[in-house]
Formats: sequence, structure tokens, C-alpha cells
Amino acid sequence: MIRTLLALDGALVLGALSFVLAAEDDIRVVAKVDRGEAVPAAVRAQRPDVVVADLNFIEGVDASRLGPCPVLVLAHPRRAGRLRGMACATRMVGVLRSDVAPQRVIDGIRRLARREPVLDADLVVAALHSDGPLTDRETEVLSLTAAGAPVAEVAVSLGLTSGTVRNHLGRIARKVGARTRVEAVRVAREAGWI
Repeated sequence: MIRTLLALDGALVLGALSFVLAAEDDIRVVAKVDRGEAVPAAVRAQRPDVVVADLNFIEGVDASRLGPCPVLVLAHPRRAGRLRGMACATRMVGVLRSDVAPQRVIDGIRRLARREPVLDADLVVAALHSDGPLTDRETEVLSLTAAGAPVAEVAVSLGLTSGTVRNHLGRIARKVGARTRVEAVRVAREAGWI
């Protein structure tokens, strides 16, 4: 029996995957959590064989707090750049797209329980090419903007004029397909560019 912990965002997704896994004779869901900060405590309490987690739940968690169990990370391709730091020598980490068919997740759980690799080729390619469309200067401008600095402050910090900063922000928004600065920050963070 593969003891599985689910750490997924959204009650519907969590419930649906739990329901699908309940039909499998060799997999048992021992815990379900809907917050990233609850994952380490649930791992300690339930001692699962495999953790299935959203990327945003697991990326900030200290690996030593999860014990030796493998983790199947579900990630959206736009967030593939954030996968770079996930692999760790002390644990098996599998990666699948968050929109895969349930059978792929079931297969991934079984493979990780046997300590076999689980990788989605599209996500690996996206992670390797996730440097993003922004220049170094645009990344600096957007990072300061994301930290809450107003245009004038960004300009002073980088030795630019306010007009140049606004031009950079306009170009950044077009490059990432955003309509506003706030949306550009969100897209860049999700993609791992800032």
C-alpha cells in the first residue's frame, strides 16, 4: 500500500484527486492539506510514502522537514522556471504538469514509490529555457517595482530618469503579455523571472 499525502490548492482539485486515488487498490490517501505551511506537520504525523504537492506549496519548504519520502510536484508550464531549485540529492522529486490526466498522477505515485524518476518532458524543457524575455535592466526595474518602489524611487536606485523607468515598465508589460504593472509582476513571479 502506497501511503500518499495530497497537498493541493483548491478543495475541488483536492477532493477530485482523492476520489480518483481511492479507487486504486494499492494507493491510500493518508492526509489532505490545502496550505503549504501545513505540509511538514502532516508529513511528520502521517509518514507518507509519497507526497503529491502543488509547486507553490512545496518550493519554500525546507527539504529536511519532509523526511525521506519522494515528492511529486505538480506545476503549470508558466511556472517551470521555479522548478530549477527543486531537485535535491537527498530526495527523489518527480515533476508533472498540473493539468495532466489523473492516470499520469497515479502512475507517477507508483513510480516514485519504487524510486523511479517521474519527469514531464515539456516542463523540463520549459525550466531549461525559463530565462525569460526580460533584459537584465528590465529585471532590475521589475524587481524593484515588485518590492513596492514607486517609479521615482526605482529611477533613483538605478540612476535612470522616471520616463526611462516608465518606458521599461511599458516594454516589460508588452513582453510578458500583461495589461498593467501589477499583472506584469504577477506573470514574472509565476514564471520565475523575478
